[in-house]
Amino acid sequence: MTAPGLVRRLAVHAMMILLSVLSIFPIYWMIVTSLRPANEIFSTALWPASPTLENYAFVLTRIPMLQMLLNTAVVAAFTAGLQVVTGMLAAYALVRWRMRLSGVVHGLIALSWLVPFQVTMIPNYVLASQLGLLDTLTGLIIPNAAHAFAVLMLYHGMRSFPSEILEAARIDGARSWKILWQIVVPNMGAPIASLSIIAFISAWNEYFWPLLLSRKPENSVVQIGLQMFMTQEGNLWGPLMAAACLASLPILVVYLVLQRHVIESFMKSGIR
Repeated sequence: MTAPGLVRRLAVHAMMILLSVLSIFPIYWMIVTSLRPANEIFSTALWPASPTLENYAFVLTRIPMLQMLLNTAVVAAFTAGLQVVTGMLAAYALVRWRMRLSGVVHGLIALSWLVPFQVTMIPNYVLASQLGLLDTLTGLIIPNAAHAFAVLMLYHGMRSFPSEILEAARIDGARSWKILWQIVVPNMGAPIASLSIIAFISAWNEYFWPLLLSRKPENSVVQIGLQMFMTQEGNLWGPLMAAACLASLPILVVYLVLQRHVIESFMKSGIR
């Protein structure tokens, strides 16, 4: 390798290391702050002089943190699962059955993705109130059970599916339901995995809808629990960082286990 090439390669690696440190440092600082006692909370030391778990104990006694984590996991899992199912049904219908207005329907779905959540928030709240879904996990899941992003993502993945296979299955007497779940779905593992990861992370980080719908902490999600440590009298930074660590831990575990799939999902679909 020539000297200029070596210098260029070293510069690229140095830049990557710097960017990695800048990306990881906020997470490190969150963990370190959660271990600081109250008298060191504003210290700039990279490690507390006397690390403690008091902030974690305070979080677990102040709010039902474990219940909130469980609620968040349930809401995120069901929301992601329902978005995959409804997106798959809608995408299959748009691809399989060519209707006169199929292009218009596809365009309306794409446009609905651009509508801000604040526009539909109040109608959804009124409907949830009339159905008796206030302060329930069901109320947090149902309005997000279908999403235009899921339909569009699976639609583009399904368009590349060989139509000859579908025609052969139909000639053999298979109905649409069987073709979808026994032929199409098993061969669309990558788009489904990508959508599941993105939908799960998005539902896990949801804040405004649970804030509007929830009343009791035990029926709420972890993002609302974080907000409870931010008051007009002052923020409890130690417990807040401890709660943030507990809230981030499941997502970090998912990322470490499915690192390759997570990166591929964002590369294929774009960051939301």
